[in-house]
Amino acid sequence: MRKPRIYSAQPLTSGATLALEEGPSVHIARALRMRADDSLVLFDGRGSEWPAHIRQVDKKAVTVTLGERSERSCESPLHIHLGIAISRGDRMDWIIQKATELGVSAITPLRSERSEVKLKGERAEKKLRHWQQIAISACEQCGRNTLPQLDALAQLTDWASAVDAHRKYVLHHRASATAKISATPSSIALLIGPEGGLTDAEIAGSEQAGFSALALGPRVLRTETAPLAAIAILQARWGDMAAAAPLSTQLDTQPHT
Repeated sequence: MRKPRIYSAQPLTSGATLALEEGPSVHIARALRMRADDSLVLFDGRGSEWPAHIRQVDKKAVTVTLGERSERSCESPLHIHLGIAISRGDRMDWIIQKATELGVSAITPLRSERSEVKLKGERAEKKLRHWQQIAISACEQCGRNTLPQLDALAQLTDWASAVDAHRKYVLHHRASATAKISATPSSIALLIGPEGGLTDAEIAGSEQAGFSALALGPRVLRTETAPLAAIAILQARWGDMAAAAPLSTQLDTQPHT
């Protein structure tokens, strides 16, 4: 059985005995129903992980002892920075969760002209904390030891002008063609609009900031589908999902029944 993976924001040191934060402790004790002497894995969100075993379980505090530090990494060599216009309901939760699983390095939620969700002040800070926890949970599940960078809410035009990447793409269904690139980029900035799409002015502004228009195909994808499809394609072509490419050949050579 796979050992549970738990994120802790406090300093972690090999051989140390420490009490975990209330959130992880409650999850371990109540949701996972773990007990003293059970094993788990702790990670610090910065690339390292530690095997650990539980010393004591209380109502709001679980005490663990850490083993030897490991720097096991499953980070993609392709740095993808996703700029995504905020959307309604739980769409952003879904995007952040799945983008984290797919290996994005950074996510910036954006305000755009057609964004229907208005966040500012304390409400924006609360939502960012919620999205950070979504990313943490996704890392716990998928095996990443490095949390993706989650930026504060930004204006779309400001982000497009400031973001630094080897290649920049703005995804929209009105693009005339898919991008054709021979050299492998080390980093990509990917811009996605809200439910109503990007305005012509936003598309033009991003292109002036160095973004190339990119289309994924003839169908119009929803705002929660488009970034995930694009990320998977980029990872398969230039990232760490490239090893899966032979699968299509394997499927084609299987005998039909």
